[in-house]
Order: sequence, then structure tokens, then C-alpha cells
Amino acid sequence: MRISVAVILLAIVVPIAAQKQSVRDNWPSFRGEHAAGVADGQNLPDQWDGEKGTNIKWKTSIPGLSHSSPVVWADQIFVTTAISSRGSATFKKGLYGDGDASDDRSPHKWKLYSLDRRTGKILWEQVAFEGPPREKRHIKSTYANATPATDGRYVIAFFGSQGIYAYDMKGTPIWKRDLGRLNAGAYDLPDYEWGTASSPIIYKNLVIVQCDQQQDSFVTALDIKTGATIWKTTREELPSWGTPTVYSGKTRNELITNAPNFIRGYDPDTGKELWRLGGSSKITAPTPVFAGDFIVVASGRRPEMPIFVIRPGAAGDITLKEGQTSNASVVWSKQRVGSYMPTPLIYQGYLYVLRNQGIMSCYDVASGEEKYTERIPHQGSGFSGSPVASDGKLYLPSEDGDVFIVKAGPRFELLAANHLGQSLMATPAISGGMIFIRAEKEIFAIGR
Repeated sequence: MRISVAVILLAIVVPIAAQKQSVRDNWPSFRGEHAAGVADGQNLPDQWDGEKGTNIKWKTSIPGLSHSSPVVWADQIFVTTAISSRGSATFKKGLYGDGDASDDRSPHKWKLYSLDRRTGKILWEQVAFEGPPREKRHIKSTYANATPATDGRYVIAFFGSQGIYAYDMKGTPIWKRDLGRLNAGAYDLPDYEWGTASSPIIYKNLVIVQCDQQQDSFVTALDIKTGATIWKTTREELPSWGTPTVYSGKTRNELITNAPNFIRGYDPDTGKELWRLGGSSKITAPTPVFAGDFIVVASGRRPEMPIFVIRPGAAGDITLKEGQTSNASVVWSKQRVGSYMPTPLIYQGYLYVLRNQGIMSCYDVASGEEKYTERIPHQGSGFSGSPVASDGKLYLPSEDGDVFIVKAGPRFELLAANHLGQSLMATPAISGGMIFIRAEKEIFAIGR
């Protein structure tokens, strides 16, 4: 076990009640609590303009290149980046089938930033790792894809092959871990290296990370105070890029992972596998989500492109037999309609699935009945960021720099299209009456 405890005393004395706010008051990890992507009671504006400044409360430049999303706790925003010594790094947006990798081995700095939520002022910044990248990256990707996570005591930043790092809320380093070189790329083209994207999550006093790669895939839980390994579960799995989710049930909790060989449920306290479901695409990126007693997992690589709605409490192999669309553990499923990059959204009883091409479908989450399938009138580059919801509206960030606002419900109604003037690859965060959007060069805070 390779572990460095930089300031062990601080790990002991960081108070459990350091933040009086709860997780639900904040946006603590990728797409908020449980990756649900929902924050009601925010009164967000319907119109804004990044170039004219309309309803832009502030914007802050962040150097480097990163597709990670902002997270929020109280009056702090946390974002990560990777800064190349060559200067400005680039990525290739758009809809294309090119799986080439960028081999920028110039020395980089992997950094974590804390910003003031009210003003955008940089409160502190920390260099987590400095050196040449240990792997290539997809030409549409970056070296800092994983969204940080916080519980109000610690901030966790995961940089794939460059390690995982813990800080307190003031930016003091607490511990770091080297999880090894993580070679994630095309399953059928092992020479392609695309880099990692799965984000860390915090469950109780555990930091859980999903590390699926060409060989020796695993899921592991680390002690949030020290970084020590609490459990590690190896698995026969192909590379994947989705973030795990913990379903919080009445009788048990389930750690859900999306991956090509199997969607799996684990005991998050021990790492023991509870159930598995086959039939996913060979490339998986969306994060599992849940609402009530419905767990939704999707993937979008052809030909499968499935959506599965799963009942919690399953056991063993729950894979559908040929010709089946449901069984005792699968409420319903559909083929050839899943999303490739964006994570599905469950909101007010409906399931929204946004595909890369800008086609969005709405289903009754309980029955699977399709309510509509409509094309978002984007400029052509597609969608990589995931939709979020607030106060009866859906917010869809496009790679072209537009955020489309769609009315929630069984009928499609486009309410607005707001331009920010920069590519949008990350997923927005919503907290404190503002929506925070990471663009290619800046973080925008939008509010009334």
C-alpha cells in the first residue's frame, strides 16, 4: 500500500461538525447528491448571455484544460484542472467516431481550486501532482476529467494515474494515494489510451472510486481521514468511465456501478457483490441514478444502447433472457435508445435521456411509456455534459456553448437557449440560487 499522510494531526482534529449544512443544502459531487442532478427552490433566471453579461453574477478564469464539473459546499466552489507546460492544451469537440488519443507528455500541473461562491474570487489553490502524464488521453478529453467530491470536512480530488488527494476545506493537504497507472481505453484497441473520467464519491467515512481499465479493474473504498484501504474488490471488467452511485434504501444501501460486462450492485460497506446485470454496451460512461424504488442505468454505444430500470434488493445474476424486457428485478428495459455520454435524469416521475446527438426522450419512469422524443435545435457539436433540473425546468449544456432550458413534464417545450460563448463539456452545478457552469476557459455563476 502506497500512502502518504502529510498532516496526520489535521486528519484527527478536523471536526465532524465543521459544516452545519447538510449534503442536501449543497452540490457536493458529480451532479449533486447521489448524482440526481436536482435542486428545487432556486429561482434561476430563464435568460442569460455570457458575452453581454446578462444575469452573469461573476466569471472566473481557470487555467489549463479540464472537463470536471464544479461542486459546491456552503460558500465554496471546488474545481480541478491540468495545466500543460506547453501552454494552451486543446481538445476536439463534436460528433465524430475518431478514437485517437492525444499524446501530450509535456510536464503538467494537476491542481485543485477553491472559489468564493458569492464573488468567484480564488480563495486557495493547491498543486496535487507535477510531472508528465502517465498515460495518453482521448482527443475529446482532458487530463482532469473527474469531478471532486466534498462532505464539508474534506475535499477529494482524483486525477486517475496521477493519484487521489484529500484536503481540508482550507486547502491543507491531508493525504494522497497512488492507485497505479490506470490504462483506460478502447476495449478492442488496446493501444488507444483515453484516460479516466470516473469521479470519486463519499459514503459515510469512505471515499469510493471505480477504476475500470484494460486489465486488473477494481472498485475500492478508502478511509476519508487517512486514505487507508478499507476494502478493494477486483473484477473482470472492461474500461468504463461512469461514476458509481450509492442507492440509499430502507433495508440496505447498494453501491451501483455501470460497466460493459455487467452493471453491478455491491455492499458499499464491505465491497461484496450483491447482484449483476448483463447486456450493457461495450463502452459505458453514464452514471447510475435512482429515485424512489427505481435505479436507472444506461449506455449508448451501438448496437445495444440500453436503458435498464432496476428494482433495489436484487440478488445474484439478474440478466434478462433473450427476448425479455423485464423480470423480477428489472422493471423495464429498452434497447437502442440509451445515452453515450450524458447521465439520465429522473425528475417529477419522468425519466429524461439525452443522447449525444441532441435527441432527448422522456419516459414514465415507473412504466417505461414513452412520452416524447425530440431533437434539441443545437448548432451541431452535440452534448457531453449531463442535464440537471430545478423548479420544473431542465437545463441542457451543449458543446457549442448553449444551455437549453426545457419545461419538465410529458410534453416537450423549449423555453430558452442561452449562449455563453465557450464550449461546454462539464455538467452544471446548482446551489444557493445560482447555476454554476464550467466552460472551456471560465467558471460562470448565473443568477437573478
